[in-house]
Amino acid sequence: MAEARIDPNSLDLTDRVVAINRVAKVVKGGRRFSFTALVVVGDGQGHVGVGLGKAREVPEAIRKSVEHAKKDLLLVPLKDTTIPCEITGHFGAARVYLKPAAQGTGVIAGGAVRPVLEAAGVQDILTKTLGTNNPHNVLKATMDAFRRLKRLQSTYAARRRSMEGEGQEVAGGKEA
Repeated sequence: MAEARIDPNSLDLTDRVVAINRVAKVVKGGRRFSFTALVVVGDGQGHVGVGLGKAREVPEAIRKSVEHAKKDLLLVPLKDTTIPCEITGHFGAARVYLKPAAQGTGVIAGGAVRPVLEAAGVQDILTKTLGTNNPHNVLKATMDAFRRLKRLQSTYAARRRSMEGEGQEVAGGKEA
């Protein structure tokens, strides 16, 4: 089941550069340098995207990564100022554990996880990065956690509907 694309033009997106890396290609005349930029875009209302851009100049790499991030927008299910439940995202050797927190806790996150959470508009959350701290993989693991969270929410909603359809009374999501 494919997700519906989110139109980035209708949102007020801000971008934040997470990492810039200089890479060198050795050629006959010496080294040829280029740059990769890792960027997070979000509107602070639950929409967030991550992009990677490569170019010979830093501003061009950032521009490309912002365009890529806008194509990969995701709507994060929020419950007040936090996420609805605990979730772990995986990508490569990176694992990111996200746990909802009480209001006023703040964003307890480090490395590449913090910019994604701030761009998504999450204000209260506890996180732990497990495995690698490579920003590329950590960002993708965080986005994987958000995708899993979205699938989990839709599964719970479908189960609630099917239980109500069977004639069982449902009070607050639990059987009475």
